[in-house]
Amino acid sequence: MSIADLRENYDKNILLEKDISKNPFEQFGIWFEQARVEGGLEPNAMNVSTVDHNGYPHSRICLLKDFDEKGFVFFTNYDSDKGHQLAQNPNISLLFFWMVQQRQVRIQGRVEKLSEQESTEYFNSRPLGSRIGAWASKQSQVITREDLEQRYQDYEKQFGNDVPKPPHWGGYRVVPSSIEFWQGRPSRLHDRLKFTLEQDGSWNLDRLSP
Repeated sequence: MSIADLRENYDKNILLEKDISKNPFEQFGIWFEQARVEGGLEPNAMNVSTVDHNGYPHSRICLLKDFDEKGFVFFTNYDSDKGHQLAQNPNISLLFFWMVQQRQVRIQGRVEKLSEQESTEYFNSRPLGSRIGAWASKQSQVITREDLEQRYQDYEKQFGNDVPKPPHWGGYRVVPSSIEFWQGRPSRLHDRLKFTLEQDGSWNLDRLSP
């Protein structure tokens, strides 16, 4: 079978205007909880897209760590490629894809850094190995496996169980300007309902053609 012949029939759910919450964060929470309960690996995995100074897009999978009506939160190394790109251009796109439910959510917006207190509180909640790894990894820089493991061992000896948050590590909050909910439907007649933030702070809802 060729790649062109790979097809799935999307027929599990529907998404109509009368059924969707008027609050996009509430609707996201409903879908996220269904994805968490009904199965699928890491429902908080999301494709994070940024743009570099030459206009080239970059995408990678990160993990959502919190969300509320202020935005969507994730953590990373500020000295990574994505960190440098967001410092130059705070525009960002998130994509969640939940295959079990045949759904995706697209979020566009801008990032703002979390406070040091917020980042430190989350960092201290991470497993010990992850905290040491945040020091050992010069994220996005060229390194050998041997050097990486040596750096981990060095920081493990230096800190023991008392690992402080690195100054170059912390969180971002994605403040959305639009949130689109996509539900797969038969014959590729998918449901696409898009919330767009208006100047008065309200959300406008439109159906988009699939």
